[in-house]
Amino acid sequence: MINKNKNLKILRNVSLKDYTTYKIGGLAKYFFIAENNEDLIEAIKWAKDKKIPFFILGNGSNVLFSDKGFNGLIIKIKTSKIEILKNKNNKCDVLSEAGVNLSDLINFLTENNLEGLEWAAGIPGNVGGAVYGNASAFGKKMSDFVKEVEVLDTNNLKQKKLSLKQCQFSAKNSIFKKKKNLVILSVIFSFKKGNKEEIKKRVKECLIYRAKNHPNYPSAGCVFKNYILKKNDEKIFKKFPELNIFKKNRTIPAAYLIEKCNLKGKQIGKAKISEKHSNFFVNLGGAKAKDILKLIDLTKKEVKNKFNIALEGEIIVINT
Repeated sequence: MINKNKNLKILRNVSLKDYTTYKIGGLAKYFFIAENNEDLIEAIKWAKDKKIPFFILGNGSNVLFSDKGFNGLIIKIKTSKIEILKNKNNKCDVLSEAGVNLSDLINFLTENNLEGLEWAAGIPGNVGGAVYGNASAFGKKMSDFVKEVEVLDTNNLKQKKLSLKQCQFSAKNSIFKKKKNLVILSVIFSFKKGNKEEIKKRVKECLIYRAKNHPNYPSAGCVFKNYILKKNDEKIFKKFPELNIFKKNRTIPAAYLIEKCNLKGKQIGKAKISEKHSNFFVNLGGAKAKDILKLIDLTKKEVKNKFNIALEGEIIVINT
């Protein structure tokens, strides 16, 4: 059934399984696809008028919805503009709307001989989600290339621009995770010019690496952030000498900690800690959100008991 309000097509009772990489979740009471900023603003107004919760959804690659669904409005961002703003010397400013798939942005950059994002090849998210979570891999991160972010403040429905500094980026974090009222509309990146064939080669290498090392079952990518060592963590190396290999980089991979707790392959219902990469919790087919959450709780408990390390989750869990 479709409701029309200010020319908006609001869908009812839409399965969220179809809009997340986890293929998990109940029904969204209301669902809307925003193809431009005006659509987004009108959809938020619609939800506010009805006094119901709303959630902005990108590619659904880092989200776990409840089995009970979402008793409000899901607004899926499907904006698609990419353009070169400024081309000077060996650098180029590129604007990308939040709804653009990372793969499409990488293809655009490759065709225009621009390097920098090859490491993100194979990540299933969109630009907005990648910047929101400051996605990273192989020693590089989205914030290395961000120049400016245009956002919508859902409190007053006004648009504004944030500088790189104002985005408060850190490891897998940003101001957007702290201030939920800020919705990313578009991002201006700065990239260097490079050799197209070399860029293509690096993209291909990243795609091959992910195909080889990441599970091919539905998942939301890495469940936990890698643990960044603090000053008072020095005693951990005395108790666990094998962790000394991570002392230089000051970061312990969550996958390593999970594996050392003998959790690789652990299964609850149809949810499983991947044997291919233990920081991926996969849906074997028909998994419930509650199964994933039980695995998450178990993993946190086991890692805390063994290493006295509190793992921090990466996945956004939506229970409304």
